[in-house]
Amino acid sequence: MAELSELVDQAERCTLCAERFAATRTAHRPRPVVWLSNRAPILIAGQAPGARVHASGLPFDDRSGDRLRDWLGVERPDFYDQDKFAILPMAFCFPGYDAKGSDLPPPKICAATWRAPAMMAMPQVRVRVLIGGYAQKWHLGTRQNVTQTVESWRDHPDGTFALPHPSWRNTGWLRRHPWFERDVVPRLRDAVSLALDGRA
Repeated sequence: MAELSELVDQAERCTLCAERFAATRTAHRPRPVVWLSNRAPILIAGQAPGARVHASGLPFDDRSGDRLRDWLGVERPDFYDQDKFAILPMAFCFPGYDAKGSDLPPPKICAATWRAPAMMAMPQVRVRVLIGGYAQKWHLGTRQNVTQTVESWRDHPDGTFALPHPSWRNTGWLRRHPWFERDVVPRLRDAVSLALDGRA
C-alpha cells in the first residue's frame, strides 16, 4: 500500500521536535521509531519510546516490552512480525527527561501530525491495545484516569483493551489491582490469539 509506505518514510525523517529535544536534559536528536503495518490485525497504541528504545530503534525493546509480551501471550518473534503487530505510539521519538530526570510527556504535535493518517492507513486492525492515559484518551475520548479506564474494560468497544503501562515501576499498581491480571489479561490473550488465527 503506497500510502502507508510514504507515510512511514515521511515519519522516519520527521524533525518537528528537534529544538524541543535539544533543550531537554538529554539534549538528543529526533529518532522516530516507526513500526506501522497495513497487514497486522493487532495494534499496540503506546505512549513514546524510552531511552533504551531510542538507542536500539526497536519498539518495546526493554523490560516493559517483556511484560507487555507476557500480557499478550506472545514471544518476541511474533511481536516483531509486522504481519501480526503494528505499533503506533503517541509520539514516535523519545521525549527526553526534564531537569529532575523524569520522563517528559509525548509532544502533542506528533499525534496531531501523524496519528490520524496512520490510523486511516491501517484499516485492517481488529484488536487495539491502548497503553497508558495518552493513548486511551485519544482512542476512547475518556476523561477518566488510567485506573478507571482499565477498570471499565467491559464497557470498551469489541477488540479494544486499555492497559496500564507495562513498566516495572507499575508493579505496585498490579499488586493493588489483582483483578487486572486475573480478569483482563486472559481476555486480552484470547483476543490476540483469535486475531492471529484470523478469527477475530
